[in-house]
Amino acid sequence: MRSQWECLLQNLGNWQGSFAQLNPQGEILEDIPSETILELQEDRQTMRQTVRRFINGQPEDLVLEYRSLNKSTTFFENGAFCQGSLQFAPYTEFGAEMGLIHGDRRLRLVPLYNKAAQLDRITLIREHLQHRPNSQRPILTLNDLLGKWEGEAITIAADWLEPEVTATKTEWQQEGDRVTMSLQMGTQSFTSIAIASSLQPQILTFSQDQVQTLFLPDGASLTCPVAIAPRQPFRLSVSWLLEPNLHQRMVRAYDAKGAWLSLSLVTERKAL
Repeated sequence: MRSQWECLLQNLGNWQGSFAQLNPQGEILEDIPSETILELQEDRQTMRQTVRRFINGQPEDLVLEYRSLNKSTTFFENGAFCQGSLQFAPYTEFGAEMGLIHGDRRLRLVPLYNKAAQLDRITLIREHLQHRPNSQRPILTLNDLLGKWEGEAITIAADWLEPEVTATKTEWQQEGDRVTMSLQMGTQSFTSIAIASSLQPQILTFSQDQVQTLFLPDGASLTCPVAIAPRQPFRLSVSWLLEPNLHQRMVRAYDAKGAWLSLSLVTERKAL
């Protein structure tokens, strides 16, 4: 397995795109052009990261240099990553950045919760490598997900043991406004029921734990609690429809005490 530093290197390059600010209903409030440059310095041990956003056409830079990664950041071998709070606690702000990568494209989502533990704002970052086509996909819809999907999950536990690989099967079904999502991951099985509203087709509302799925541009979606309940386990999940029959998602799980538990990267293809 690659080291965490070697996994980071899969993100080298000049990534051009935008930072979109969304409200908790997934509506875009503003969309700021950007470029993020990750370059390895001459010593081959220092990463220089420049985040440039064009505010009213004028560049504003944030420059970071680092030689190592802390435990709040976790990478997979293909370069996908998550950087987030290791502990949820009441009366503090909380959030995580989850990044997926596919060839010359990246997708990053950052859900942020306020001190009342309510989903407050979302940042959607869509990027492509410089001099490559900006081939974004349309807004994800429920119809894109309906059917059976099969693949595997790679799970990294918070105690940094070797990643665990398990087979997965996911099925989405719809009857009227009722949506059923069934997931089998190794020996574990989960079933969730959601309601699809014709008035807000971009939102799926699940019946348990105040969880919702937001369908977003570029084939993306975010599944997370609208409000985090104390002493209850919860998950933050970002998904990306890479191709009509290829889907990827990242799931960051927390336990009932609010401690980060694990990070999973699931890649599935639609079953014929």
